[in-house]
Amino acid sequence: MPKDSVPVVQRTYTQYELLLKDVFGKQQYINVNKPAIAVVSTIKKSTNTDVLFYILAALTLLLAGLKAFFGKYFNNLFRVFFNTSLRQSQLTDQLLQARLPSLLFNIFFVLSGGVYIYFLLNYFGLASGVNKAILLLYSIVFLGVIYLGKYLTLKLTGWITGNSITTNSYAFVIFLINKITGILLVPLTIIIAFAQKGLAQSVVYVSFLCLGFLLVLRFFRSYGLLQSQLKISRFHFFLYLIGAEILPLLLIYKGLVVFLSKNT
Repeated sequence: MPKDSVPVVQRTYTQYELLLKDVFGKQQYINVNKPAIAVVSTIKKSTNTDVLFYILAALTLLLAGLKAFFGKYFNNLFRVFFNTSLRQSQLTDQLLQARLPSLLFNIFFVLSGGVYIYFLLNYFGLASGVNKAILLLYSIVFLGVIYLGKYLTLKLTGWITGNSITTNSYAFVIFLINKITGILLVPLTIIIAFAQKGLAQSVVYVSFLCLGFLLVLRFFRSYGLLQSQLKISRFHFFLYLIGAEILPLLLIYKGLVVFLSKNT
């Protein structure tokens, strides 16, 4: 044997060690005879949803407060909404005379619609790299400016043409359905924000169907009102829809696209 060599000593195992080796070797989850497996771990990115929760909680609390303080107005909203004739009934007159509840529910529609747009942009991944607070603020402001401009335009048109009664009735139809829309969007937005992806996707499509139905309903009711009072033709009403109904929605979309493109 060379002088710089070390003899190899065979290790002897005790009966207890051999028994443990035999037992562990037969277990499929603790098999010591197979090569080791490297488990690759990925860092989980946690998303803080506390702010989202507080936003939706505040929105829900605001709706509850409006329902508590203006319960009669809240109930009359749905009664008039399901009244397809839209005659100037006593309930309609009560809604027209309640200026403060009407203003507060219109503000609630703008807030609810803006929050819905914000969560919709997040769901489709269009808001990556954008400050969330600024995006939420822009969504609310865009929607508010569009409908404030529409209201002022209707008032100005009625004053110029001498058809203030007709334009006021038309504005009543628009903002009545807007108020119902704002209330409807609250539970839908909550589900979109916190539900699993499969359920959230279904609710997104359901929200599109609901908004489409309310938009079509507003068209039909508006046409029935204008046709009976102004004898307007379908063609002219179609032109009005393009300019006053569809164009504002496109402006909202275009404005958000420009904002997102500059901040991503």
